[in-house]
This record gives sequence, structure tokens and C-alpha cells, in this order.
Amino acid sequence: MHRSKLYKSQSESYDRQAKFGVVAALEMLKAMPHVKFDESVEVAFKLGVDSKKSDQTVRGAVPLPKGTGKKVRIAVVASGAQAEEAKAAGADFVGYEDLVEKIKSGFMDFDSLIATPDAMKLVRPLGKALGPRGLMPNPKTGTVTEQVGAAVAEAKAGRVEFRADRGACIHVPIGKVSFSASDLKANFDVIVDAVTKARPASAKGTYLISCTISSTMSPGIKIDTKELVRLVS
Repeated sequence: MHRSKLYKSQSESYDRQAKFGVVAALEMLKAMPHVKFDESVEVAFKLGVDSKKSDQTVRGAVPLPKGTGKKVRIAVVASGAQAEEAKAAGADFVGYEDLVEKIKSGFMDFDSLIATPDAMKLVRPLGKALGPRGLMPNPKTGTVTEQVGAAVAEAKAGRVEFRADRGACIHVPIGKVSFSASDLKANFDVIVDAVTKARPASAKGTYLISCTISSTMSPGIKIDTKELVRLVS
């Protein structure tokens, strides 16, 4: 695989096989040379679950205390007073049958879709389009709710969703390279706590198998998982 000069220089700045504490890893990541745009910072976990089993699904959502550094576009399927509540909270797109029809026609210009429970009868048929993009509303992530105003405000402030893929891996953004290491650490700690609490009761053995931190264009820096256990213990 061809790697850019930037990637190679980043890789040579640290021991790729070593495992680091979170603070050290974040400081290393920030010290690396970066491209001109403000790259996103992401944490990735490999979990000790069998994602093929329905009772070992790992999924959730959590607001990041320092935000994501990204402007989030919110669409809400609601009617009446709840639609007005969503608009007042700053939702970018609000509608009911009209919004659902628009989505059916291919409209996907939003980062999160929130729906009231009664609106789900309209939204469920959109599953094939929304599911692969991670946009299907779900009570577990707080995107199916009567409290649409609060949900919109939380999403705008920096709520992130996470879900283990078929390989039992989770990828979650924790901010931007421009964030301070302490702000990234604050967001990281919240994510570790949320992922740990989402552990299925049926999961056996080691849960947090591995963890890496990276930016959009950088290689991953391995985190010492022993430190993650201390964070949540």
C-alpha cells in the first residue's frame, strides 16, 4: 500500500508497536506534522464480543463535555408542538410526512435523525436507506424520544453515537487536532466510560481488547488498555 510522505514522517516519530498512556498518546498526536485542515481525532476499540449474536450488540450515545468541533445538522420527524419544540432547539430540518417523503427521494443532508415514537411508523420503511449510514433513529441512542427539544440540544452540543461493527470494532470521534490535549482527554474518558457501561451481560473474558487513537490522516497510536480499566474502576 502506498503511503504519503506525511504518513511516513508521522509513523517514524514514535514506536508503532509500543503502547502509551492516553495523555502521552494525545500529546504525541498533536505534536505530529498535520495537513492544513483541522483533522478529526478518533478513538477505535476492539471489543471481546461476538457481534453476530444479538445479545452481544454494543451500541449507545453520549454527549461529549468538550463537544466534537463539528457543526452537526439535525433532522427531526415530528408534528405539532413537538415540531415547534425541535425548531426552537435549533433543528436544521423539521417535518413529518413531507420530510419522510423527501428522505425517500434521496435527501440525506443531515448528520443525525431524531423522531418521536409516533413518527416511527413513517420512518421504519426508510431503514434500508438510513441503516447503512448509521442514521436510523433508535431509543438506545436517544434519537427516538418525546423530548425532541432536549435531544436536538444535546446533539448540537456534541453527542456522539457508537456501535460495534461486524468485526466487534467501534470508531468514535473525540474532537479535532486543534483541541487541547486536556479537552481531548475529557472527551476520551467519557467515551471509555460509555463503551464500558454498554458491555453486554453475556460477554465473557476481556472486553476492551485494544484501543488506538488517530487523526484523519495519521497512523494509530496504541493505548495501554490497563489504563482504561483504571479509568472506569
